[in-house]
Amino acid sequence: MFTGLIREKARVISFIRDKLTIKAEYVPKIGDSIAVNGVCLTVVSVKSGEFSVELSHETKDLVAIENYKNEVHIEPAMRLKDRLEGHILQGHVDTIGLISKIEKKEKSFDFFIKIDKEFIKFLIPKGSVAVDGVSLTVNSVYDDSFRLTIIPHTMKNTLFEKYKVGDRVNIETDIFARYIYHMFKKGSSNRSLSWDDIDKIMANY
Repeated sequence: MFTGLIREKARVISFIRDKLTIKAEYVPKIGDSIAVNGVCLTVVSVKSGEFSVELSHETKDLVAIENYKNEVHIEPAMRLKDRLEGHILQGHVDTIGLISKIEKKEKSFDFFIKIDKEFIKFLIPKGSVAVDGVSLTVNSVYDDSFRLTIIPHTMKNTLFEKYKVGDRVNIETDIFARYIYHMFKKGSSNRSLSWDDIDKIMANY
């Protein structure tokens, strides 16, 4: 599990076949789980000031693989004794988002990200979403996209300062939204839910 609070922007040394080697201040141990641009990966080797993780063929097909160069977000797996901030993440990418518009505001930036309509149902205004592993609050939800407001601190300490229109990013929707949706869908037999339906479903838990 992760929180979406980025430990650091680390530098990619190489990405050869399935092995991604990263230079970072953080020092993991072999076998540790670490999120790289929001993807949970396993550390397979550690050297002085650097470590390597492996990406399966399936993972490479599902993520915005072109972003695993130059700099990446890294976050070690959460420990039970850690303070929980951000929101709970699995490090499993649901879909790839496309940055469709960036609007500069007086003291922030609005990012509009387009995703497959299949995943819009897991986003709600003021709910949570992870973009390349960064825990963020959804401001608005549209038919096939959503809007985020990025404050100066986030711009400075993440890769958002380098993102541009047309860039692809890894998206992980809120785990609780997914669970609730599937629980209600199972109980509704694929028909529209009424409040009576919801009451009956919730009475079973």
